[in-house]
Amino acid sequence: MVALLDVCDLAVTYHGTRGDVPAVRGVDLTLDVGETLGIAGESGCGKSTLALALLRLLPAGTTVTGQVLLDGDDVLAMSWGQLRAVRWAGSSIVFQGAMHALNPVHRIGRQIAEPILLHEEVTEAQAHQRAADLLTQVGLPTWRAASYPHELSGGQRQRVMIAMALACSPRLIIADEATTALDVMIQAQVLDLIAGLVAERGIGLLMISHDLSVLSSTCARLAVMYAGRVVEVGPARSVFTSPAHPYAGALAAAFPTIGDPNSRGRPRGLGGDPPDPAAIPSGCPFHPRCPVVLPECSTADVGLWPVDGGDRHAACVRAAGAPPLSSGSRCGTGQ
Repeated sequence: MVALLDVCDLAVTYHGTRGDVPAVRGVDLTLDVGETLGIAGESGCGKSTLALALLRLLPAGTTVTGQVLLDGDDVLAMSWGQLRAVRWAGSSIVFQGAMHALNPVHRIGRQIAEPILLHEEVTEAQAHQRAADLLTQVGLPTWRAASYPHELSGGQRQRVMIAMALACSPRLIIADEATTALDVMIQAQVLDLIAGLVAERGIGLLMISHDLSVLSSTCARLAVMYAGRVVEVGPARSVFTSPAHPYAGALAAAFPTIGDPNSRGRPRGLGGDPPDPAAIPSGCPFHPRCPVVLPECSTADVGLWPVDGGDRHAACVRAAGAPPLSSGSRCGTGQ
């Protein structure tokens, strides 16, 4: 059975004045229809680059290798005409900054109707009616279709972005930090809305955030990225509560427990910063910051290895029997 989204050995390299900068390094991910997958990690770990690469939204001149199979078709090999047909209709994206993503001089209804008019044979009246129906579906009154983006609150603009993402009934939605700029109450409402729409429509959701607690409450599976690679992947609740990779454990420990004075008084952060993508350390890239580093971590570069009977995978020498990182690609193998 063909997966909705199958990312294999995806690598993204930016080219700048300092030379080549590998932002994503050999990522493998799979997502089926109706599934939810979260991508977590600190700023600079490659999450947003990964999201943009899935729909070829990266700057011109960026080198992207590997495969991004959407319903079995490789997005990276598509012509511009094929790619234009896939965007919005096959897969859509919800960006973090709705105020910057929306056109400030066009009314909300027109912006939601635009992809419908581009991708479907409907009249302008039918497209605007669909836009009004989508506003209702995301919890906004239909009269808001006549509003400009600056006339809406942050939460309302984010709901408009979700309505736009749903306009052409895509099978996959990519949400890149879609709730980061919202207050906690509006964030909870938007997360409930997204979860409800995924369940109701049976679409696939790839949600990117630095907040493990948000992802664990919204997504069934979770992948943790560090230095451009996935270092742990598995059921979201398991990764959050009993992480197998030290970096995933550090991310989970950074969240205080509400009502626990010890947790509030002694927050458990992680010292240091993620490595410069242009100067990834040898061995495990996390070893300079790892609280449980072993001598071999500075030289042994391991790939994802099954833990907990294969339910999860972690890229750590502490995973029993972890093998050396394979240089082979599974692209085109159907695995």
